[in-house]
Amino acid sequence: MKRIGLKTALLAMLACMGPAMAWDGASVRNCTWCHGTSAQGYTVAPRLAGQRPAYLESQMRSFRDHSRDNPFSKQYMWGAVAALDSRDARDLAAYFATIPPRPANDGDRNLMAKGKAIYMEGIPEANIASCYACHGPNAEGVREIPRLGGLAYFYVKARLEQWGQGYHSGMGTPMPVVARSLGPNEIEALASYLSFVR
Repeated sequence: MKRIGLKTALLAMLACMGPAMAWDGASVRNCTWCHGTSAQGYTVAPRLAGQRPAYLESQMRSFRDHSRDNPFSKQYMWGAVAALDSRDARDLAAYFATIPPRPANDGDRNLMAKGKAIYMEGIPEANIASCYACHGPNAEGVREIPRLGGLAYFYVKARLEQWGQGYHSGMGTPMPVVARSLGPNEIEALASYLSFVR
């Protein structure tokens, strides 16, 4: 049943994605069906616009080798990137990085102050370092560490919950340990704050 559903979903996705886009001599499929025509993302599909190119490349590798194993990855991205080679991934990542990102602005404004405090200072009593230490003062990311600023509330919340449940991201990261140390209210506060960061 699941295999039929996945196959049908992938065929529908490929049919709706339209003609291939080409730049820098590489032909690549249009990713906008899930991530939006301006790559700003939807509730469950993250914004790709303005994301760190090294991070996007590493994640596409992780989808291809199945080391990123959360439910969304298995259901959608494993098949979506299967035909991409390294050059396609590099060109896609470079393209999306040039698109100006817009914040989702969909979190709970009442939790912003708490979320900002966790992001900037961590939770010392729980031995959790600040998010700032790796992701930067404006959540802009660096190299293979992703930009978090402006990502949709639901997406950040879901990713933190998945790490806490033991799913992998496909790259060496302290996030599973950090996520297991966060309570539901702290996750909601962080996700809310990040959704408003420009």
